[in-house]
Amino acid sequence: MDSRMAQRTSSPSSSNSNGFQAIIMALLLTVTIGYFLLLIVTPTNMYRQIWTPMIKAQTATSTYFGAQGRTLLMNTFPFIFIAVLGCVYLHLWKKSNDKNINRVEGKQKLTIWRRPIIMKGLGIVSRIELCFFVMFIALLVWTFASYLHIIFPTITPKSVAKKGEKVWEAKLEDSALRLGLVGNIALTFLFVPVTRGSSVLQVFGLTSEASVKYHIWLGHIVMTLFSAHGICYIIYWAATHQLSEMLKWAKTDISNLAGELSLLSGLVLWIATFPRIRRKMFELFFYTHHLYILFVVFFVFHVGVSYAGIMLPGFYLFMVDRYLRFLQSRSNVRLVSARVLPCETVELNFSKSKGLRYTPTSIMFVNVPSISKMQWHPFTITSSSSLEADKLSVVIKGEGSWSKKLYQMLSSPIHLTLNGQFGNKYSDIVTHDLLIMVSGGSGITPFISIIRELIHTSESQKCKTPEILLLSVFKNSQDLTMLDLLLPISGAPSETSKLGLQIEAYVTREKQPILAEDNKHLRTIWFKPNPSDQPITPILGQNNWLWLGAIISSSFIIFLISLGALNRYYIYPIDKNTNDIYSYPIKAVLNMLLICISIVITSTAAFVCNKRRSGMDAKQIQNMEGATPTSSPNSWFYNADKEMESLPQQSLLQSTNLHFGERPDLKRILFERKESSVGVLVCGPKKMRHEVANICSSGLASNLHFESISFSW
Repeated sequence: MDSRMAQRTSSPSSSNSNGFQAIIMALLLTVTIGYFLLLIVTPTNMYRQIWTPMIKAQTATSTYFGAQGRTLLMNTFPFIFIAVLGCVYLHLWKKSNDKNINRVEGKQKLTIWRRPIIMKGLGIVSRIELCFFVMFIALLVWTFASYLHIIFPTITPKSVAKKGEKVWEAKLEDSALRLGLVGNIALTFLFVPVTRGSSVLQVFGLTSEASVKYHIWLGHIVMTLFSAHGICYIIYWAATHQLSEMLKWAKTDISNLAGELSLLSGLVLWIATFPRIRRKMFELFFYTHHLYILFVVFFVFHVGVSYAGIMLPGFYLFMVDRYLRFLQSRSNVRLVSARVLPCETVELNFSKSKGLRYTPTSIMFVNVPSISKMQWHPFTITSSSSLEADKLSVVIKGEGSWSKKLYQMLSSPIHLTLNGQFGNKYSDIVTHDLLIMVSGGSGITPFISIIRELIHTSESQKCKTPEILLLSVFKNSQDLTMLDLLLPISGAPSETSKLGLQIEAYVTREKQPILAEDNKHLRTIWFKPNPSDQPITPILGQNNWLWLGAIISSSFIIFLISLGALNRYYIYPIDKNTNDIYSYPIKAVLNMLLICISIVITSTAAFVCNKRRSGMDAKQIQNMEGATPTSSPNSWFYNADKEMESLPQQSLLQSTNLHFGERPDLKRILFERKESSVGVLVCGPKKMRHEVANICSSGLASNLHFESISFSW
C-alpha cells in the first residue's frame, strides 16, 4: 500500500488535528450508542416506572417547556448534537486530509463484511448493511413485543368489563396504539437518508445517493406500520360501535381525523413509489412525493408537539438542508458549452469557482425553468474538480420527456439553475492493483469522473495509480461516442499516457460496424455569457461544514429560546402546565412556525454572508473568462463540429477494442485476473449489477472487491 501513496511528514498541527478527530469520533459513537440504547429501553418497565417519573419530576414543572421538555431533552437534542459534532469532525477531516491520504486500513479489515449479497426485495446489500437492517428490524420487533408483554397481562375480563368491551377488543386497541409508537421510531430516521448535505450520513461514510435505498426501506416500514395502526383502530371502532371517533378532532387530546388525513396523504405518496408506477409515470411519482408536507403536518396535529419531538430531529435536519438548496437554486448558472453526441446525449459544461471541490461520482440537481419550474433531476457529475478547476460537467441522455426537451433546446439560449454537489469522502480505489469498471449504457457516467480524477493523480502527484480495465456495453455503435467523454473538452492525448487504461467496448445489437452518415458527428456548442448568470460556487463557502454546524446549532438554540419565551409568557399563564386548556393544534402551529423562522433566519444569514464573498470570486472569474467563441457578436451559440464515425477519440483508439454482436463474459474476465487486489465497480442495469455481485460474492476469488455505484443521468 505504501508504494502507492506519497510519503508525507507528520507535522504537530496535523497530529493535533488527528487527535481532535479521534476525540470527536469517540464522542460521536458514545452519543449515538446512547441514543439507540435509549430506544431499546423505552418500552421496558424500568424506563416507564423509574426513569420517566424521575425525568418528569425535573421537566414537567418547567414554565418554559413543560412536558415537551422531556422529548426535547431525551430524543431531539442527542440527534441534533450528533449532527453538529459530525460537522466539526468533517471540517477537521477536510482540513487534514486530501486525496493523497486514504484511510483504508479499517476498510481492508472489514473486507469480508463488505462483500455483496443479493436479497430479494432489498437488492444488492453488503453484509454490514444486512446486519444493521436486521438489527433495526429486531429493534422494532423488540419494542412492539415489549409493549405487548407489559400491557396484555393487565387486560382481563374484569378490567374490560368497566368499559363494556371484550378482551380481544381491548387487546386490539392496545396493539393498534403500539403499532403507531413503533412506526414513530422508523419515522424518526425516514428523512435522514434524503438529507443530501447531511453530516450524519457523511461522518459514517455514506452518500445521499447510495442511502436512497435506506429511505425506501424505511418508507415501506413506516407506511406498513401506520397502515396497520389505522386499520386496527378502524376495526376496533367498528366492533365497539364508535365509528364517530374517526371524525374526532380534539382540542387537548389525540386528533383522530388529523391522523387519518396524514395516513391518507402517506398512502397516496406510497402507492406512487412502487416501481411499475414510478417508471411509467415519473411525474406522478415526483409530484405526489410532495405530499410528505401534508403527511408530517397532520402527523404533528395528530400526536401533538410533545410526542412529535421524537421524530423532529430527522425532519429538522432535512428542513435545514432543503432550505439551503432552495437558496442555492435561486440564481441562474453560467453554461459555458455543450458537447452534443449523435446518440441524443449531451455533456453540459458550467463555469465554477476554483474553490468548489467535490469527489468523483458526486451528483448535481438540474432545473430548466422553461421546461418545468418544479422538476429537479439528478445527474452524475462527470468532471474532476482537480483536473478541471474552473469547469463542472454533467452528462444527460435523452431517454425521458424532460431530457429530450432539453436536448432539443440546445440550439437556443438556455437558462438553468442547479443545486448540489452531493458526494462522499473519496474512496480507497487507488490502493487496488487493478480497477475493473463494468458499465451498461449510461452507466459509464460515474466512471468518467473517476478516470478524470485518476488522470490528474497520475500526472500531478507522486502516487502510482491502478491499472484500469473498462468494460462498456452499449446497444448500438452510435452509443460508442460516449467514450469520447472520458476526456474533458480540453483534453489532450497526453493526458492518458501515464494512465494504464484499457477499454473493451461491446455493441450488442449490431454484428458489424455501421459507417456513420455525414450528419452524425459530435458538436461542441459554445454559449454566449449572460451577465445575470453566475459561476457555481460553494453555497456555504470553503468552511462549509463549520457553517452548516453553526446553522444547525444556532437555529435550534433560537428555536428553544423563542419556544421557552412563548410558553412562559403566553401559554403557561393560560394552561398552567395542565395540558387541558390550551389548544393542541394551535400549539402545534406555533411550534412549526418557530422552527421555520429559526431555520430561515440562520440559513439566510449564512447564505448571504458567503454569497458576498463568492460574488467577488465570480466577478474575477467572469473577467478572466474573456470572450467565448462566437460566430458573430450577436449570436448566442457557436457550433464547432468535429467529424465522428461513432468511435472514440483518436487518442483513445489505441487502447480500445470493439466487440460487435456479443456481451462480455464477466465471469471469465473477472476470474482470470490474478492481481492481489482488484477493485470491481459496476454501474448499469439491475441484471448486470446482480451478475457482477454474484461473481464477486461467490468466494472463488478472494482478490475481487465489489462496489455497486449508483448514477443519475
